[in-house]
Amino acid sequence: MDITGCVALVTGANGGIGRAFVSELLKRGAAKVYIAARDAASLSDLMAGGDERLIPLTLDVTDLAQIEAAVAAAPDVTFLVNNAGFAAFEGAISAPDLSSARREMDVNYFGTLALTRAFGPILAASGGGAILNMLSMVALVSLPMAATYSASKAAGLSLTRSIRAELSAQGTLVVGVLAAQTETPMGARLPEPRLTPEEVVSDSLDAIQAGQNDEVVAGALSRGAYAAFTSDPKAFQAKMSARLPQR
Repeated sequence: MDITGCVALVTGANGGIGRAFVSELLKRGAAKVYIAARDAASLSDLMAGGDERLIPLTLDVTDLAQIEAAVAAAPDVTFLVNNAGFAAFEGAISAPDLSSARREMDVNYFGTLALTRAFGPILAASGGGAILNMLSMVALVSLPMAATYSASKAAGLSLTRSIRAELSAQGTLVVGVLAAQTETPMGARLPEPRLTPEEVVSDSLDAIQAGQNDEVVAGALSRGAYAAFTSDPKAFQAKMSARLPQR
């Protein structure tokens, strides 16, 4: 897919990786970028640059009415970036209750599913377009200090692969991004070293432009982790399992 001239919608555009997606899409010649966040006021600094290609949307990916409104407001989307995410950094057992786990699944799994179902027909009408789902290396291995987040990203990876198969007939490219800890407010809870959002985004959009209808391991740090995982999955999981939730 050629990003030059595309019409993108980026969820969670007010976050660290979301902002990097917006900036890089503009640099690569996107014709229009719908920037979506639960609180439209959080997008004000992005809009302050005066780039007329940016269109703000109020969008909570767990709210079906807001998703329907986004479809009505953005009927020309050719590239959907499912970037919105939530992490509570809680253990599966040590968490006080299930509320954060449910929120993680609502945002990271059901939100991605709902947005894709809503915009799938629009992408089909444009000739197929592309979908990018922002996942994580913890889709492959469980991190006990973020146990239920890991579970939601594993579910997101499985979903991405099913979406890819189902939408292949309409010519939609579906890329899942596997990234290690990244220098964002969310990623700051994880140990250094960290990727920059720009590394993650650059590799992700390169994969889209190359037509890589698969998962992309974004950033050198992620590629190192992925190599260790594929070399010895049990040893890598054992290493991650040492990172227990703080009590």
